[in-house]
Amino acid sequence: MTAVAACGPAQQPTGTSPRSGASGTGPTQGASEPAAQAPAAPTAGLLVFGAVLAVVGLGLFVVLALGSDPDRAWRMFLVDFLFFTGVAGGAVIFAATQKITKGTWAGPIIRFAEAGVAFLPVALVLFLVLFLGREHVFPWIAHPTPVRGKWLTVPWVFWRDLASLLVVSGLAAAFVWYELKPDLAAVRGQATGWRRRLYDRIVGGYTGAPEQVALLARRLDRLAPLLCLLYAYLFSLLAFYLIMSLALSWHSTLFGAYYFMGAFLTGLTMLALMSVYWRGRLGLQALVGRQQFHDLGKMIFGFTIFWAYLTYSQLIVIWYGNLPEETSWVFFRMWSDWRPVALLVLILVFVVPFWGLIWVRAKVSPVTFTLFAAISTVGMWLERFLQVQPSLVARPQLGVPEIGISLGFLGLFLLAYGLFARAFPMVSPRLADEALESSHH
Repeated sequence: MTAVAACGPAQQPTGTSPRSGASGTGPTQGASEPAAQAPAAPTAGLLVFGAVLAVVGLGLFVVLALGSDPDRAWRMFLVDFLFFTGVAGGAVIFAATQKITKGTWAGPIIRFAEAGVAFLPVALVLFLVLFLGREHVFPWIAHPTPVRGKWLTVPWVFWRDLASLLVVSGLAAAFVWYELKPDLAAVRGQATGWRRRLYDRIVGGYTGAPEQVALLARRLDRLAPLLCLLYAYLFSLLAFYLIMSLALSWHSTLFGAYYFMGAFLTGLTMLALMSVYWRGRLGLQALVGRQQFHDLGKMIFGFTIFWAYLTYSQLIVIWYGNLPEETSWVFFRMWSDWRPVALLVLILVFVVPFWGLIWVRAKVSPVTFTLFAAISTVGMWLERFLQVQPSLVARPQLGVPEIGISLGFLGLFLLAYGLFARAFPMVSPRLADEALESSHH
């Protein structure tokens, strides 16, 4: 049934059937070659590269934070925290949306998205570090606004944001935990050492019995929509507290959606880049191909348009209202020294991906698909930069410190992602088989 040569059947728990239940949450007999290789996925290069970037970039951050201009370092720390936390959260949300919609086309690449969950615990630690530098970033600490009461006080803001991150991270981890359970049950007999102990802990007493399959399906069916709803609500709070509060007189009820939908778009572009990367590294050319690239490309194209729609919806209301406390935020970014940055964001996030991914051939070719996904990702990073920095500094500062700190965060993300790939199968044979079956009907 599989699209690649079998490497030998995976050891199957006692009492399981070749395909346990219509929901596809039971172990699958006859794991394909990519699934057999996945526990030993080639992650050394990813881990070394990530470690080097993390050490160099975060070392640069420490030097700058202890130097003569610590504000510059902490501003960039906030930008990168918001961006990479959004990438990780958006990727896991994509996996949850596929569970809600019963999508099967993404089966071969779904684990590439779920691996983003590994960065969320790192984001919690980074948020605690951000708390240490709060006075360098948040102007309402030194200049409180009594009219907003307790909403903009250090305990209220940071405890609520920490709770928000804990809830989203916990639900995302639970979702991925239950998604991994049947796959690990099918291959844990091949695992040894620490990996076997980890698999045993996650699998527990799961054997793939029909009642266990049904229970697991119900849990995932409840977790997925709950995770999506709380992601939207709690990431909106992060946007309000960590970005919108930087401009003391500006407010927008749409800004929360603007942030979390942008994060979802970066999750999609990260998934696109990782799909191309792992396709080559794991030899998945027969499993990950035209259908996955085309459908994922259509999603990126669609949410690129939706990002532009949210941008327009926010700007048109501010322009029409013509209130100084609202127009100042937009004017400063679009008609001051920040205008070139704003135009570059528009080009990288909307213009280039729109006119690139509108063509089928650009979506299904790994080279052009990678190119447009990378351009969109860089554009969204620059968009986060544009959201934060103009509220704190008059002119753009985009040099070695900003690039270096961002590369440090990228290194942390790659390290977390690589550790997940080192520990868990990066291809789910049951979901890959479902994708192949659906493509034949």
